[in-house]
Amino acid sequence: MENPLLSVVFSFRNEADNIPELVKRLQDALAPLPLRREFIFVNDNSTDASLDILVKLHETTAPEVKIVNLSRRFGVTPGVLAGFHHATGDAVVYMDCDLQDPPELIPQLVAEWQKGADVVHTTRTARHGENAFKMALTKAAYRAINSMSDITLLENTGDFKLISRRAMSELLKLGEFDPFMRGLVSWVGFKQVQVFYEREARFAGETKFSLWRSANPYKEFIRGLTLFSSLPLYFALFAGMIVSILSFIYLFFAVIASVLGFGSRVSWLALAMIFLGGTILFTIGILGIYVGKIHRDIKGRPNFIVKDTYGFS
Repeated sequence: MENPLLSVVFSFRNEADNIPELVKRLQDALAPLPLRREFIFVNDNSTDASLDILVKLHETTAPEVKIVNLSRRFGVTPGVLAGFHHATGDAVVYMDCDLQDPPELIPQLVAEWQKGADVVHTTRTARHGENAFKMALTKAAYRAINSMSDITLLENTGDFKLISRRAMSELLKLGEFDPFMRGLVSWVGFKQVQVFYEREARFAGETKFSLWRSANPYKEFIRGLTLFSSLPLYFALFAGMIVSILSFIYLFFAVIASVLGFGSRVSWLALAMIFLGGTILFTIGILGIYVGKIHRDIKGRPNFIVKDTYGFS
């Protein structure tokens, strides 16, 4: 393929401190490669100077910068999808704006793509500046999803990856309202390889992925598990059956103990009711997650709404 086009997609919010350095490092990293390029920044309703900085860069030193402004704050994943829909490259790289993932790694991803890979994952051998508790939860989440779902997620492999046009076309056919992008990229198949690197600490600003904010690892874990596995539904069924049986056993012994004068009927009965009630609520919660996803899909709302674009011909 002569002079292919590479699209690099970013979904961001309030990254004014990182964008100038990011664009400079992108240009430096990709300058030796014999390919055309476009940098698509999807603005998730930023409230800082990010948009002004990007417009100035496009008009001065970085004409390859293109901007997609969303009509309101939709979140990281809808922003990524918006970028995918606007990307026209023969290959698409998507990554964060915080420079924890080095743009200097992109030439290696391109090299693997040119060898025939359709998806090139980046796998972290070290993660500097990360919360140890968060890392332990993330590792446990990967193992849980892999053990209960019909896909295999590579551990320590995040959103920084390259996707060929062929694989991207299949991803864009999917109409899921709340997609788990890491899982879907693995699900589409094709030839997938890994590139290893050390992840750096954030260059500037504050992370948008705190454990306690709306975009957190807990929601990502639930999204990944429920999109690719029905096992929690079966777990709820069997847990309900087991607890019901145990409840009858407790009731039986409570009656015997009461008759023989060794215990109180009220305390045993209350224990059984609390145990059973907790299991019922837990089961209803699992069912509610799946029903909620069905409800969102039935409404058919788009993942994002674009207010305007800048830099596209």
